[in-house]
Order: sequence, then structure tokens, then C-alpha cells
Amino acid sequence: MSRLSQGFALAPRSFHLCEDPGIAGAPFQLIEFRAGVAIRGNQLAPLAATTEVGERLSLMMVQTLAALHAVDAEAVGLGDLGRPDGFFRRTTEGWIKRCELISEGDPGAAARESIRWLTRVTDPSATAPVLLHNDFKLDNILLDRHTQEPVAIVDWDMGTRGDALFDLATLLSYWSEDGDTSAMQRLKQMPTAHPGFLSREQVAQRYAHATGRSIDELKPWRVLTQFKLAVVFQQLYQRYRSGETQDPRYADFGRLADELHEFTLAIITGKTF
Repeated sequence: MSRLSQGFALAPRSFHLCEDPGIAGAPFQLIEFRAGVAIRGNQLAPLAATTEVGERLSLMMVQTLAALHAVDAEAVGLGDLGRPDGFFRRTTEGWIKRCELISEGDPGAAARESIRWLTRVTDPSATAPVLLHNDFKLDNILLDRHTQEPVAIVDWDMGTRGDALFDLATLLSYWSEDGDTSAMQRLKQMPTAHPGFLSREQVAQRYAHATGRSIDELKPWRVLTQFKLAVVFQQLYQRYRSGETQDPRYADFGRLADELHEFTLAIITGKTF
């Protein structure tokens, strides 16, 4: 964080990292405060739910992601961050393992089919690694309440370097559309099913135009990130089953995970983008 802010204005500056847990009970960092609005869930409040706002936010997310991926990692001292070599296969194997562990070896028919596809698919061609946020979505962008322009991106704890299409596919995995299956609507991650928002395919095309980067090999990343999201909800449901959380929202997460695995199959078979 202390380096990224030098080349990317939307990254809050990190002033101090304390790794001594004896000071505050755990390691901590002091970072710059940025005042802004976070749009959470599938509603636009406090912004107006208009087609103009939907289109503006869609384009803002594309442009912001493109700007992040344009940062020169070497120039800001982050050229050795992460392990970009073998990123796709290593990430795929990690999430397959998590799926098998959380489901105790029986992930269900849809998940097994996705695992089979991900195991057999040819790795996307390696491209020059970029700085990745790793969980890029609307509620991790703080907005100016009046202009709806971004003032900061938060939640950098999974930041690394890797293929730019992973960040794009992650964004698309949260991006519900009007007419999507019930599972994508129940995600309630972003308000993108509202009028004015671009479709997933339009977002991908806009990103390609903004960056000059080919999206011909986007599909493996789409399948991987949608599969990953399904596994995350499996993990959250396990927390509910074990009593680790009593949050009633988690009660539906097992069924939601199964349906997200079905949605992943729809991406594999080309029934949805």
C-alpha cells in the first residue's frame, strides 16, 4: 500500500505498518482516510436508481479497473509482488481442493462437471502480469456522493500480480443481469440488474477497448471465478452449519452455492456469458 499509492491515486496511502502484536493485540497499519459512499448489495441507495446512474457506474468500474491494470509495477517498487508464473493452474487447483474439502469429497454433479472442465482446459496464454486487486467490485470503491466519481479503492488484502483477466472475470462473477437465474439475483453483490447497467458481455468488450487487451481467452477465467464464488458460499454455509455463525442469511447459502455451480455450467456450455 505504501508503494501502490505512488502510481495509483485511488489507493489510500499507507503511513505505517506495525508488525508487533504486543502494541495493539495484532499487527496493524495506519492508512489514509478517504471520505466516500459505498454502494452495497443490490440497491443503489443513496444514489438515484436511474438509467443514467447505472450507465455511469458501469463505465466507471471499467475505466477504474483499466487504470489499475495500467500501473507499472516495477516503477512503484512492486515488480516482485506475488507469483504470477503458473497463476491460472495454481489458482484453479487451490479452489478445486477447497471445494473437495468443504464438500467432504462429494461436491455434487454440477461442481464435479466444472472441476472436470477446469482440470482439462488448456491454460490461457500467459500475458505480462499486472497488479491485481483480486476482489474488484462496486462496494470496494468509495464514491463521491455528488459526482459518483471514485475517491478510493479499499480492501487490498488479497492484492497481488497476475493475469489481468482474473480481475475482470472476478468483477463479472458478481455482475447480475436482468433475466439471470435466481442464484445470480440472490447474490445481492452489486445493483447491476438495475436499468442502465451494461451487460457482462458489454463490460468485457468495454474493458478490451479501454486496455487494448484481448478477451479471446476470457472463458477459462470466467469459469474459474464463478466456480470460486460458488465455493466461497459453500464455505460460508459450513460456518452456519457448524454454529460458527448464527446469521440467518447464511441458511440459504448451501442451496445458493449449488445453484451457482449450475450457473458455472451455463458459462461452460455457452448458455450465458
